[in-house]
Amino acid sequence: MSEKIKHFNAYRSKMNDRILAAENTGIKRFFNLDTAAYQDGALPAKTKEMLGLCASTVLRCNDCITYHVLQCKELGVSTKEFDEIMNISLVVGGSITIPHIRKAYEMWDDGEK
Repeated sequence: MSEKIKHFNAYRSKMNDRILAAENTGIKRFFNLDTAAYQDGALPAKTKEMLGLCASTVLRCNDCITYHVLQCKELGVSTKEFDEIMNISLVVGGSITIPHIRKAYEMWDDGEK
């Protein structure tokens, strides 16, 4: 795992702990809803993470892209599947997504280390 990914995971964990420590009911409910949405259901978790990655790329959120790339890796998404996710993201989101697709590929490659 690259230093970038270690840093991302550590920062995400630290800040999520900080946010949840505020004990805000609405925030806690949303975090739980988000976690539950990616569990196996009618669609398997792997498919849901691929959808999350595509949506995050189209919405141009680099933190979300990084998170979903790592989840996709963990759930066994192949490089060919990843390439197709990026292609669909580009078709749906247009050329403005290219910098974010670069980020996705950077994180995908960093996950190989």
